Amino acid sequence: MSRRKQIYEGKAKILYEGPEPGTIVQYFKDDATAFNAQKKATLDGKGVLNNRISEFVMIRLAEIGIPTHFIKRLNMREQLIKAVEIVPLEVICRNVAAGTMSKRLGIEEGEKLPRSIVEFCLKRDDLGDPLIAEEHIHAFGWATQSELDEMIAMTLRINDYLQGMFSGIGINLIDFKIEFGRLPITEGANAGGYQIILADEISPDSCRLWDRETNKKLDKDRFRRDLGDVTEAYTEVATRLGILKEANNKITPTLSVVSNED
Repeated sequence: MSRRKQIYEGKAKILYEGPEPGTIVQYFKDDATAFNAQKKATLDGKGVLNNRISEFVMIRLAEIGIPTHFIKRLNMREQLIKAVEIVPLEVICRNVAAGTMSKRLGIEEGEKLPRSIVEFCLKRDDLGDPLIAEEHIHAFGWATQSELDEMIAMTLRINDYLQGMFSGIGINLIDFKIEFGRLPITEGANAGGYQIILADEISPDSCRLWDRETNKKLDKDRFRRDLGDVTEAYTEVATRLGILKEANNKITPTLSVVSNED
């Protein structure tokens, strides 16, 4: 079997050439990073959990009409995804003050915001992914106005759905970060253009998730803030979502290779 060609390696994932043109294999690592990779660790099982949680979320978002890059899960750590040109922006949606927003604006962490707020950061690790305004995006051509409008509309729709989904399992969605990609349109009247679709992942690595009763953090903040039990928290999220099952009083991943028909 020939070795797959690696396209890119990030802090939490590796991308390989896919089996067909226009596809990529996305591999979820166990690596954990924080503060622009100044803090690093390897957490056994984190990649497996993020793979399954992101798969679960992407499938359900597609069911409500959100276009995503997800095609299918291949195994415990890999997904087959559509190849896209990533828009160089991180889109953050906040429902409750936390993290950098609390520090920037002097708002107590945990305070509910008057409304959901969408922010943009430039995808530049070497600059610490700085917060930017829409004016910067227009001036430097990182996205067009129509692309921005699509991303904002999709982000708010994703937020509405995820808030309801997590609320149903006793979790508050504090905020989340997502990315979008440009998917080439090859057929129809718009052939030669691009469609904006959801890319990257949605998992406890990219969301702040707090238990509704106790405010226990069930996300990457457990690693950032040295709270411990990171994979246990991710496992709890997956279990509440019904992705994992309990067997013999032990949390056991229900992980199997997914066929084309799955």
